[in-house]
Amino acid sequence: MHTREWTALENIRREMESIPGHLGFYYLNLVTGFEYGVREDEPFGAASVIKLPVFLYILQKAALGEMSLDEKLTVTADDKVPICGALTLFTGDVEADVRTLCRLMISLSDNTATNKLIRHCGIENLQRGFAEMGLHTTQLNRLLFDSEASSRGVTNDICPREMGALLKQLYEGSFVSPDVCREALDVLLLQQVDHKLNGKLCCRVDVAHKTGEDDELSNDVGIVYAPQPFVVCFAGHRTDVYLWEDLIRRGTYDLWAAQSDM
Repeated sequence: MHTREWTALENIRREMESIPGHLGFYYLNLVTGFEYGVREDEPFGAASVIKLPVFLYILQKAALGEMSLDEKLTVTADDKVPICGALTLFTGDVEADVRTLCRLMISLSDNTATNKLIRHCGIENLQRGFAEMGLHTTQLNRLLFDSEASSRGVTNDICPREMGALLKQLYEGSFVSPDVCREALDVLLLQQVDHKLNGKLCCRVDVAHKTGEDDELSNDVGIVYAPQPFVVCFAGHRTDVYLWEDLIRRGTYDLWAAQSDM
């Protein structure tokens, strides 16, 4: 562990103490293996970060021959839910293959594509698949924008360390196969909701990541391809989103900058 790396991490921890809400953080240096966390094993409201393990489940099933990425699905008016994404802007029915829906789900955080894929896979199958991936605190329990389930307190949750473990596997090429990992990372690198982890880096370096936003909630988890690539996972709810996202931007930048003299 480098002194500037430790200083940047400690600064993040201290600032987290001054921001309201339930906040979690996980860091892993992918070269040295050094880990650092704050409430990294606790559950947090997932918002759109739940789309990452859904995506990996689909890639896994396709690699095993149990699902086809080329299968065409039809998105109807009844499938459409509020934006983010593109599909809700189309008039009439939209036909797209599973691979395209996955790309929309990740790079544009398309909620309609996500719900279509969750229905295609089945929530119970996804729950079993998550457990097989080693996700226990991370849970998918309902569709997005399911107001009835939400009113009953049914939530989707993520765990910063578990998201970090998935990202580590992608970086190492050990999730299913190197080809599956490359495909997943290629899509994560196309992330268009890019104002948090990459907000101050401003494309100085590649960031493969998935974001999530909701009322008083903001998350971002990803791999920053610094000289020593690192995983960083921020999760926060019941918080001041402006303050929290400002810390996400500055904290990620500082961790990247800390490597300038390594």
